[in-house]
Amino acid sequence: MIQLRNITKSFGSLQVLRGIDLDINQGEVVSIVGPSGAGKTTLLQIMGTLDQPDTGQIIIDGQDVSKLSRKKLAQFRNQRIGFVFQFHQLLPEFTALENIMIPAFIGGIGRKEAQRRATELLEFMKLTDRADHKPSELSGGEKQRVAVARALVNHPAVVLADEPSGSLDSQNKDELHRLFFDLRDRLKQTFVIVTHDESLASMTDRTIHMVDGCLTSDESSESLLSKKDATTMNSPSPSFNTNSIQDEKQ
Repeated sequence: MIQLRNITKSFGSLQVLRGIDLDINQGEVVSIVGPSGAGKTTLLQIMGTLDQPDTGQIIIDGQDVSKLSRKKLAQFRNQRIGFVFQFHQLLPEFTALENIMIPAFIGGIGRKEAQRRATELLEFMKLTDRADHKPSELSGGEKQRVAVARALVNHPAVVLADEPSGSLDSQNKDELHRLFFDLRDRLKQTFVIVTHDESLASMTDRTIHMVDGCLTSDESSESLLSKKDATTMNSPSPSFNTNSIQDEKQ
């Protein structure tokens, strides 16, 4: 699905990415984690063709994007890549339905088909009754679900998400996380998610760790769970003062 080979990127004298090699398979939910300044967002932007690497090759859904003209690249981005950001970035003057339809209009889809797709996505997101509401009339969780629907309207090969639950409370965060996996299971949708949320990272099929512009590890969810179980088993058992318990009973 996605192949990155020897991706480098510098801003002046600061080298942000140092020879990144990475493969993402179709239908995977992959998280990228690491400290601030590790290069996670820069990598995601390059993967999404929003920025260009200094060196390296990017192949998405069989297409070497470096060989596309600027116009063709914009078309490819619109049709094959969906984006979800930390803040919903919905246009305030349009309804939820209209916001979802906008990328389809940009891609040349007719109004009838765009509305059909947007309506189906709103139903999937359980937001049918909010279709005619503007962003100011939606909760934070509802706004972010509309943003996910907007990312999906053109049936992209991959959805790239940058801290998608970073601005949500615990309940809405959990609902959004479950939504990603529902979409993977039902639509075979591929997700690459930059996150600081350990609970989300532990749920994903793979977790990519970055430090100082390099990939330091690539672990499946099974290996992470095995490490967690091993840590738990090796931890000393908590000690209880049985005398104090007996004293309380007396």
